[in-house]
Amino acid sequence: MRVLDSKMTHKGGISTMAAKQGRGGKQVGYIRVSSVGQNTERQLDGIKLDKTFTDKASGKDANRPQLKAALEFLRDGDVLVVHSMDRLARNLMDLRRIVEELTAKGIAVRFEKENLAFTSEHNAMSDLLLNVMGSFAEFERALIRERQREGIAIAKAKGKYKGRKRSLTPERVADLRKLVKAGKKTKAAVAREFGISRQTLYECMRAA
Repeated sequence: MRVLDSKMTHKGGISTMAAKQGRGGKQVGYIRVSSVGQNTERQLDGIKLDKTFTDKASGKDANRPQLKAALEFLRDGDVLVVHSMDRLARNLMDLRRIVEELTAKGIAVRFEKENLAFTSEHNAMSDLLLNVMGSFAEFERALIRERQREGIAIAKAKGKYKGRKRSLTPERVADLRKLVKAGKKTKAAVAREFGISRQTLYECMRAA
């Protein structure tokens, strides 16, 4: 596995290398956002991609169907483009596994935020950088979670913490209950229609 400066890849570093080996590689984007309402456009904005896969799941969620689809779609000579390491993997072990599996198949992986790209050419420095940058990404996530916990604790101490806002207004909850009780749609279909999880739907029904 070899690491390249991402600026080189934009200038044709990876695509030129693929062309020399007679491959017509595709630029494939992977985007992960933590919630339905989060904007996906900012992650790979302005980057020309042949195909994009988007998951709406938290970083700790192992169920990422679009990532699985992207990994199955990629072929030798392709480039997987991701905004940052923490968008691709749940932890350092997950990051190493995905990058190593892809580069072993001749698929390059490019991270825009870190300005790094990894290829199939083995290089000790690339292994070091992957571990170091992946560790930094893990550390950054841990700091964010710690700041959130501290903020909640301070707000609770001051009596200002009210918990997470309800994702549905009382009127929407009433509409949801009517649909479920009518029995014309499955609970899963109703949850999709309202943009909520089935767990949230069950909580709304229990609160009735």
